[in-house]
Amino acid sequence: MGKVIALANQKGGVGKTTTAINLAASLAVLEKKVLLIDADPQANATSGTGFDLRNVENSIYECLVDEVNPNETILKSEIEGLDLIPSHIDLVGAEIEMLNMPNREQMLKSVIEKLKDNYDFILIDCSPSLGLITVNALTAADSVIIPVQCEYFALEGLGKLLNTIKIIQTRLNPELKIEGFLLTMYDARLRLSNQVVDEVKKHFQQMVFETIIQRNIKLSEAPSYGKPVILYDAASSGSTNYLNLARELIQKNEVAEVADTNSNN
Repeated sequence: MGKVIALANQKGGVGKTTTAINLAASLAVLEKKVLLIDADPQANATSGTGFDLRNVENSIYECLVDEVNPNETILKSEIEGLDLIPSHIDLVGAEIEMLNMPNREQMLKSVIEKLKDNYDFILIDCSPSLGLITVNALTAADSVIIPVQCEYFALEGLGKLLNTIKIIQTRLNPELKIEGFLLTMYDARLRLSNQVVDEVKKHFQQMVFETIIQRNIKLSEAPSYGKPVILYDAASSGSTNYLNLARELIQKNEVAEVADTNSNN
């Protein structure tokens, strides 16, 4: 049974899609079966995984609005074990089309239920908004990773996101947990970066991932070649950071599974 993790932050430019692509690729390299769902109309996770948007016939839009079987939308990536459900610009209109549907917040959850048993991890790349598609992602997810960039306004807007998560936990998905806050775009030379790290760790303590994603040119270049950084430059610090994050995530979930097993016995 796959663990479903949403990557969410309504602030743009925090490294959310970069994390979705590269964490998914790193988990696959570590021999996990991974599905990446691109739930952002900008479809950057789709192009960044190597797919030409002009050739996408069925996307997550068709699954949500036309009830197309999600198995018919899955694309195999260059990395063995990493599959993708692509996005499309049409997803912009999906929120309006879904407004009158019964259980409109649960549509993505019912799509994922059909696929859960085939994967170890299902990652959902959310759009930088707190609209209906993001609400669907958080309703479908077991947990959420929140990327926080090491820059001046890092904590601005986090309160709004945490409030949305709380509402979803109360009304739609009581099982939703915060997997962790991920510090991104870290530059050790900048005092500001270190201040943000200290601030986030002070606020959220154990909920912050130990792995920090450093600013890295190769990480920025890789999407323009349609590749995760591990295929573009496996020796880069960006590639190392995301492999470490994938290992930390796997270890964290294995520990949690053991704890659950012991508490049930």
